[in-house]
Amino acid sequence: MNRIAAIDWMRGIVMVLMALDHASAFFNQGRIANDTIVKHVVGSNFVIEQFFTRWITHLCAPTFIFLTGTAMALSIVQRRAKGIESKAIERDLLIRGAFIALLDVLLFSFLAGKLYLQVLYAIGISMMLMALLYRLGRRVLLFGALLLLFGGEMFTILFWQPHGDVPLWLALTFAPWFSVSFTVLYPAIPWLAIMMLGWVFGDWLITRKEHDRSVAHLLLVAGLLALTCFLLVRGFNDYGNMLLYREDYSLIQWLYVSKYPPSISYISLELGLMAIILAIMLWLQPKTGIRAHGPMLVFGQTALFFYLAHFAVLGVLTLFLKPGGLGQAYLATAIALIALYPICCAYRALKWRYPDSVLRFV
Repeated sequence: MNRIAAIDWMRGIVMVLMALDHASAFFNQGRIANDTIVKHVVGSNFVIEQFFTRWITHLCAPTFIFLTGTAMALSIVQRRAKGIESKAIERDLLIRGAFIALLDVLLFSFLAGKLYLQVLYAIGISMMLMALLYRLGRRVLLFGALLLLFGGEMFTILFWQPHGDVPLWLALTFAPWFSVSFTVLYPAIPWLAIMMLGWVFGDWLITRKEHDRSVAHLLLVAGLLALTCFLLVRGFNDYGNMLLYREDYSLIQWLYVSKYPPSISYISLELGLMAIILAIMLWLQPKTGIRAHGPMLVFGQTALFFYLAHFAVLGVLTLFLKPGGLGQAYLATAIALIALYPICCAYRALKWRYPDSVLRFV
C-alpha cells in the first residue's frame, strides 16, 4: 500500500498546531499549560483565547502517536513485500525507537539543564516495545490497549500522590513527575496504548483499498463512540478524569481535561476528533487530488525532522522577537512555518533520494 495522503495531511496539521503551542511557550507570557491536577488551582479563571489556543494543540500528541503506530503497521507490510526479513525490520524499529528516546534523554535534557522526558521519550520507548508486541496480533493488541487505557487510572492512583514524591519506576511508566532536577511529562505506558491502537488500525487498513468507503465509515463510527465516551466520563465527573474534575457546567470546564497523565476523557476526546477529521480528509482526498508540494503533506512526511528543526527556528526567532501576548505567538508560528517549508522540502527530497541511509531514522 502506498502512502495515504490523508494520513500525511493529518500529521501535517498536528505539526502546525504543535509549532503554535511551542511558539506560545517561547513568546506568549500569558500561556496556559496546567493540564494536570498537579498544577491545577481550584477556582481558576481562564482567559478564553489563551485557553482555546492551548486546547486546540491537545490534538497533537495523541494523533501523532496513533498515526506512528499506523505507519509502523503499513511499513512492516511494505518492507516484507520487498523481501526484508522480520528480524531486520524489528532491529530497525528498535534502533529508531532508541534514537528517538535518546533525543529527549541527551539533547533536550541537556538544553533544559535537567533530565527532561517529553513526547520523544514516550514515542521511542513505545516503538521499541512495539517491535516485540506487534507479533501478538491485532485482537490481542486491541484488547491490551483498551485495558491499559481504561484500567490505567485505577493502577496509577494506587501508587500516585499528585503533590507528593513519585517513584522513578512510576514516573517512567504511568505518572508524571515535576521537579527542579527531573521532569517526566510523558510517562510511557498510556502513550504505548495509543500507539497500539494506531497499529491495530494500520493492520486493519492493510486489508482495505485506499479509497474503500469502509475506512472512512469505521473512522466516523469510532470517532463518534470515542466522543460519546468523553461525554459520559466528563458528565459523571468521577473515574476517568485523572482527578482533574469538572468544577461547573461551562464549556471550558468540560474541555479542561488532564493531559499529564492522559485521562480517559482526554484520550477519548482527542482520538475521537482525530478520527472524524481523518475520515473527512479521506473523503476529500480523491476529490481534491494530491499536491506533491502542499505544505501539510510536506510537514506530515517530515514530521520528526520538523519537530527537531522547529525548535531551532524558534530559538533563532528569540533574537528578533521579544515575548509578548498571544499575538506574538501566532506571529512567531507563521514566520517559523514559512521558514520551515523549504527546509522540509529539501530534507524530504534528500531522504527519498537515499532511502536506505541513516536518514530513514529521522
